[in-house]
Amino acid sequence: MVMSVLEEMRIRSLGVIDDAVVELSPGFTAVTGETGAGKTMVVTSLGLLLGGRADPALVRIGAKNAVVEGRISVPDGASAVVRAEEAGAELDDGVLLISRTVSAEGRSRAHLGGRSVPVGLLAELADDLVAVHGQTDQQGLLKLSRQRQALDRYAGDAVAVPLAKYAGAYRRLRAISTELDEITTRARERAQEADMLRFGLDEIAAVEPRPGEDVELAAEAERLGHAEALASAATAAHGALAGNPEDPEGIDATTLVAGAHRALEAVRSHDAALGALAGRIGEIGILLGDVAGELAGYADDLDADPLRLAAVEERRAALTALTRKYGEDVGAVLTWAEQGVARLLELDGDDDRLGELTAERDALRAELGGLAQALTDARTEAAERFAAAVTAELASLAMPHARVSFEIRQTEDPEGVEVGGRPVSYGPAGVDEVELLLAPHPGAPPRPIAKGASGGELSRVMLAVEVVFAGTDPVPTYLFDEVDAGVGGKAAVEIGRRLAKLARSAQVVVVTHLPQVAAFADRQLLVEKTNDGSVTRSGVKVLEGEERVRELSRMLAGQEDSETARAHAEELLATARADR
Repeated sequence: MVMSVLEEMRIRSLGVIDDAVVELSPGFTAVTGETGAGKTMVVTSLGLLLGGRADPALVRIGAKNAVVEGRISVPDGASAVVRAEEAGAELDDGVLLISRTVSAEGRSRAHLGGRSVPVGLLAELADDLVAVHGQTDQQGLLKLSRQRQALDRYAGDAVAVPLAKYAGAYRRLRAISTELDEITTRARERAQEADMLRFGLDEIAAVEPRPGEDVELAAEAERLGHAEALASAATAAHGALAGNPEDPEGIDATTLVAGAHRALEAVRSHDAALGALAGRIGEIGILLGDVAGELAGYADDLDADPLRLAAVEERRAALTALTRKYGEDVGAVLTWAEQGVARLLELDGDDDRLGELTAERDALRAELGGLAQALTDARTEAAERFAAAVTAELASLAMPHARVSFEIRQTEDPEGVEVGGRPVSYGPAGVDEVELLLAPHPGAPPRPIAKGASGGELSRVMLAVEVVFAGTDPVPTYLFDEVDAGVGGKAAVEIGRRLAKLARSAQVVVVTHLPQVAAFADRQLLVEKTNDGSVTRSGVKVLEGEERVRELSRMLAGQEDSETARAHAEELLATARADR
């Protein structure tokens, strides 16, 4: 099976490292060196590449920024490849290039496949590419939430499927409960809003405005207010067009145009152009007659009744009272009324809605209880298998009599959901509290690992859990930072052996101070400082043959040239080779 492999990291101006290249390979790589040489910077660098928090204090004194660059070979079709390409990254012959820059001022930049990307994207890719474990991860395993997550991860679909159903019902229940709380806690506000709406709708209904009525009334008021001037102007214009009966000798436009038309009509047969003009004058005469008739009708129909004017102004005042409160014109007032009716129906329907929501909430609580029970059953079954597998691994890690088990329990809560005939508290992940228990030797009662495991035992429990995961939910690369803390002797040898086993199906990088662990590595890297206290490009090198024996001797006895230490180192290497 082709898997992702972290091939190389270049680290510049990070902590004690000036400029160094860490060349990695498939299988098991051990990173060793004296205390303070910068081994942990390898873990820190990888953490930065995978979207970890950028600490400006890590930038080497005197440098403007720290830079970490990594090369990861990724098989075609891997989810990390798909996500990277979606972000615009390009692969270089199946290799994904990642870089992270941290400035001394605290700014951070990330690049993926030559494209600037959010740091969060690197963290997304990390879930599919690398599992990093250090002392902080061991402490994380002490948290109950992490222990439940570990069990759920091991169970796979057996828990994931019922958990997805439970989570959907849980979200719906939360939404309904929120709506119910809103309806009940805001009852007074909603009642006040309903009263205000009813008052406004009654006020509008009493006036009964019509669409466009305000515009019509404004025009009518303008006309009625100037009725005498309008009538006088219409009469004068009519007289100018059609003549005044009281002045039979007067000359009007209609008479003059008629005379002009008769003059041309007499000779139009002699010239077509003049005939056309005669026709146009005839049209003018007809138009003058029409306008004169309309002017006469306008003057006759004009109502100068002051009572009508008063009625119009009174109606306009009533409409103005509405537009001051509910809209800038009558159209806006009518729109407000339509919306008010709809809102009032919604508010008045709260009682019915309250009953519907309460019934749905109760049904969902019952459904949630059933889903929670199914989730608990799935976790219980998986917990037995998970505990048995971890216990078997611990036997191979020099803890032959240790027993691991899970306690799955619920907390009673009168406001919770009913599971197994009793109300228990619930959350987004179910009703279960999952706790990992350890009995380190026969006769010892199972105790929470936070209380019952020493530092060395906790390291081995974490490693056993990861080895079990490798068989069910593998990660391409594992990086362990002093997973062997607090361990020595035979237990250290067994840890080295189990790491080598894990490396058969994944890339394993281990930062270690134990020669028993380092001896099992396929490749050993030495990190060493120069005289000025920095790690340079030549300060990270691959150890082979005699150099590796010398480093293991130093790790064993603190003396590279001790014959006894050398013999022990060669024995460790021989044991590891025979094991492989």
